[in-house]
Amino acid sequence: MKTYVVDTNVAVVASGRSEQAGLGCIAACIDALEEIVNNGVLIVDDGGRVLREYMDHLSLSGQPGPGDAFLKWVWSVQATERVMKTKITPQGRDDDAFAEFPSDPALETFDRSDRKYVAVAVSSKQNPEVMNAVDSDWWNFREALQKHGIRLVFLCPEQFSED
Repeated sequence: MKTYVVDTNVAVVASGRSEQAGLGCIAACIDALEEIVNNGVLIVDDGGRVLREYMDHLSLSGQPGPGDAFLKWVWSVQATERVMKTKITPQGRDDDAFAEFPSDPALETFDRSDRKYVAVAVSSKQNPEVMNAVDSDWWNFREALQKHGIRLVFLCPEQFSED
């Protein structure tokens, strides 16, 4: 089974709660989440950081949208082989600094709240696809991240310009 790391914005867009996402973007996010639910393995951290962020932005009841349904699925299968938990190592008192995040000057200003996803991808040793919908930080740092082996999937590439 393919492995995935999913930024929260994918599920938020799937549930139609992102003003900048058009219908095609929403559909791409729904399709991506359905692919994971039906055929994939989601990778999260063993400290619950990713799951807490999902719960901050989505409803555990599974309603009203597909992103919420994804969270409900994650919650219900988290103790199975469909959700892999990997250890990430916090550094110091900073909740957004991890030993697994690449030490690279080109990534110094990468969004601190998204560093957990990179750390999860690196720590897992599974070479997962890291999915993003509308967060421009992933796009702006794509070359530096890819240089460190992070496999990025932009579900809504039309959101980003080439400049």
